[in-house]
Amino acid sequence: MRRFLVISIPIVTIVLFILIMLSENYLKKPLTGDDDIQASIDAIKKDIENDNWSEAGMKAEQLSGTWDKVVKRVQFSAEKDEINGFYMSIARLKGAVAAQDKSDAYMELNEAYEHWENIGK
Repeated sequence: MRRFLVISIPIVTIVLFILIMLSENYLKKPLTGDDDIQASIDAIKKDIENDNWSEAGMKAEQLSGTWDKVVKRVQFSAEKDEINGFYMSIARLKGAVAAQDKSDAYMELNEAYEHWENIGK
């Protein structure tokens, strides 16, 4: 019995860690209604397109909160550079929205979307 436990516990632990590290595609999917990154980015794009800067600013703040929720799920399976890049894109997006600069806002949204897509690849 002792030999079985000595062999099985490390194997089960390693398999569990491998499953966690390969689960980013599942963990990226929205689990509730308020953690959909892709829908948040699309909503901000629509507000910027319609020059609705106050709504875009509020939705950029919501995107930041949404990302804080999602990053807790994907942090063990995502690369640190992608996580940091997404944080930087959101910060620059907030600045572009505050300056009401359409081209910079679109660039940062597209960069954030690319970081989002690269998590799990």
